[in-house]
Amino acid sequence: MATITFDTLRLADTLKAAGISPQQAEAAVRVIMKAQDDLVPKAHGGKTLEKMFASIRTDLAVLKWMMGTSLAGVFLLILKTFS
Repeated sequence: MATITFDTLRLADTLKAAGISPQQAEAAVRVIMKAQDDLVPKAHGGKTLEKMFASIRTDLAVLKWMMGTSLAGVFLLILKTFS
C-alpha cells in the first residue's frame, strides 16, 4: 500500500506544544494514521495500485503497437509517392 509517511512523534509533540493534552494529541495522530491506511483501498474499490498500473501498461502496449503500424504505413506511402 502506498501512503505518505510523516513523523507521528513530531506531530504529537507539536500538538502538545500548542497546548493540546497528550491524550488528545495521541488520539489525533491515531485518527490521521487510520485515515491514511484506509485512503487508498477505499478510493479505488479495494484494488491495489499495482493492479491498476498493470491495466494501464496493457493499454500503453496496444497504443505503441498501433502507433508503430501507423507510422510504418505513412512511411510506405511517402516512399511510394517519391519513387
